[in-house]
Amino acid sequence: MSNVLHSDFITETLLKTKLVEPESNGRACYTHYLQSSQQHRGTFKKGALKFVKKTLQNQNYTQTEITNVVAEEALQYSLFDRTSEVPFRKPLNPDFEFIDLFAGIGGFRIAGQKNNGECIFSSEWDEAAKTTYYNNFGEFPFGDITKEETKRFIPFGFDVLCGGFPCQPFSQAGLKRGFEDTRGTLFFDVADILNRNIENDTPVKVVFLENVKGLKNHDKGNTLKTIIATLKGLGYETKYEILNSKNFGVPQNRERIFIVAFLIAENKDFKFPLGIDKENNIIYNREDLNNVAETYVRDILEDNPDEKYTISDKLYAGHIRRKKEHLEKGNGFGFSLFHPDSTNTNTISARYYKDGSEILISQAGKNPRKLTPREAANLQGYGENFIIHQSNVQAYKQFGNSVSVPVIEAIFREIKRQLL
Repeated sequence: MSNVLHSDFITETLLKTKLVEPESNGRACYTHYLQSSQQHRGTFKKGALKFVKKTLQNQNYTQTEITNVVAEEALQYSLFDRTSEVPFRKPLNPDFEFIDLFAGIGGFRIAGQKNNGECIFSSEWDEAAKTTYYNNFGEFPFGDITKEETKRFIPFGFDVLCGGFPCQPFSQAGLKRGFEDTRGTLFFDVADILNRNIENDTPVKVVFLENVKGLKNHDKGNTLKTIIATLKGLGYETKYEILNSKNFGVPQNRERIFIVAFLIAENKDFKFPLGIDKENNIIYNREDLNNVAETYVRDILEDNPDEKYTISDKLYAGHIRRKKEHLEKGNGFGFSLFHPDSTNTNTISARYYKDGSEILISQAGKNPRKLTPREAANLQGYGENFIIHQSNVQAYKQFGNSVSVPVIEAIFREIKRQLL
């Protein structure tokens, strides 16, 4: 059978499966099965077998030839396993387990694995992001986490729940009903997963969330208050901090809020890392941020970027005109120009693909240019090994929506210090 079935065929099948298809969990089940330890494989086995049988049928085997025995053998010998080929492989002897919700392209996962953590479940609903995730980790995330058909695949007994969930307002009912107040938002699904683990007597030890800086004052502060109250009702003590990527070794002025909650019963003394100093040590006190590691834009730039990233005369003239109009109105909007010796750029956003106006790089004797997709990856700390989506538009969107990996890595390090 191995002479006929090969990894290229299943890779093609994995990439062609549509999110809207009823059996779209098949590819997630299959790749999660291949990645899982024996402890968690049972969660994904039924779906994995179903996917393999369907794949074999699509390769012109007859229905009678495709038995559970054949599919079982395909799983047993991992005929289509490509996990050894991906740049970010799971640790062999992990220190803790985590799940990766709203996974995007895997910033949390890289950071967790760098701290010797094992990801046992991932979910993401954007199809292009799922492809990038698969190319780097050999695993397709499950889809919509709000649906029961997705939640039922989440194993019990993991240590850390992490993810960057969208900022949404809660109901105006107040803080009376616990996490029921959050129903209709994606945070409800985070709370629901925590509650299910509590009811199963396998409470999650740590909750690790990321969001935009504005969450702190969103809806006059009620959104954050509801999150903290909900977590407290589930037995967690919550701490939060606004951190800037430029203090963690990447030249980007990017502020985000991070929420870390430990089980109250664990009585942990968690402290947020505020940055990394010149000796690569964690900074815990704000007064020490004057010793933060130096960063320069040149550190993330490629040596010979393609000329296609240089903006046209027409686009540059438009940028200059709009900048002047904004200045006349008394605001600071408009394009921003950075030099290789600049200490940091603005925040890269998901709209960067449109005109790149928030981060343009100066060039001697010619118009400025946009960042290349690889430079966008570097700006978020993904490293040279990360496989970028082949569409530049998607790549810019994905890195703009992503977390800065070094920040997540530093927080994971402190979480691990408390867990072990």
